Amino acid sequence: MLLVVTPNPALDITYSVRALRPHTTHRVGAVASRAGGKGVNVARVLTALGHRAVSVLPLGGPTGATVAADLAAAGLPHRAVPIAGDTRRTVAVADPSDATLFNEPGPPLTPGEWRHLVSAVDEALPSAGVLVLSGSLPPGCPEDAYAELVALARRRGTPTVLDADGPALTAALAAGPTVVKPNAAELRAATGSADVPAAAAELRRRGAGAVVASLGPDGLYALTGTGAWRCAPPEAATGNPTGAGDAVVAALAAGLLAGTDWPGMLAEAVALSAATVLAPLAGDFDRAAHRRLRNATDARPVPG
Repeated sequence: MLLVVTPNPALDITYSVRALRPHTTHRVGAVASRAGGKGVNVARVLTALGHRAVSVLPLGGPTGATVAADLAAAGLPHRAVPIAGDTRRTVAVADPSDATLFNEPGPPLTPGEWRHLVSAVDEALPSAGVLVLSGSLPPGCPEDAYAELVALARRRGTPTVLDADGPALTAALAAGPTVVKPNAAELRAATGSADVPAAAAELRRRGAGAVVASLGPDGLYALTGTGAWRCAPPEAATGNPTGAGDAVVAALAAGLLAGTDWPGMLAEAVALSAATVLAPLAGDFDRAAHRRLRNATDARPVPG
């Protein structure tokens, strides 16, 4: 089982338009609304791949009830930690080539609500093969929130995949996450360096076991204890990139669970990410494209 923690879940609302133009009125062609947040997207992808992924997430208010109902309807097992605040919403406005996001900050968590979330994770960890920690921290969470959860997992010998940015990422490094997955901008913000290999090496010096950096359409750069690799998609993919990074996280978690080697894990991550861009909603992926792209994707070793 894979355990996926989403500290700041959301009700994701996606508007599809022919083209996005600022300061004008748009006619929306289609509207979709469902449970979201980065970790929920990860769990959706893992479930679609045939894995059992259990989400732990704080939910409250009418929006939280809607999120819980959608998770149940989608067959996504979860453990909700009740909170007093109303769960946030996000809005993605997607045109055929890209998407624009509007993310609410999320309801504050009280210290007691955070402790209940930690307890829920600790109780579920003995059954977990991998712990995924994904997304922003809501207001009220301690800056070292992810560090605490990584430390819990390390004490039980459970590998961790961390997808976070800012202080939530940097504070967690000393706890020793197995894999961190920043994008290029997050990597630069964490280290002050625009040199991806050098910045990845800095995160490893600070405690990360491996660094997998998302480079957008250029694919992934990975620096691990056994080598460095680059892996790029064999063709360009245009569409809604909202959940592409979450698909990478799902592939990394599944690969750690299966004991896949790094080249195979990275090739799967790139193919799955590109197939996600071709799907209309975050958390979904084009299955035919995934199979085709996976057969054409390879990771190559590079100097570390």
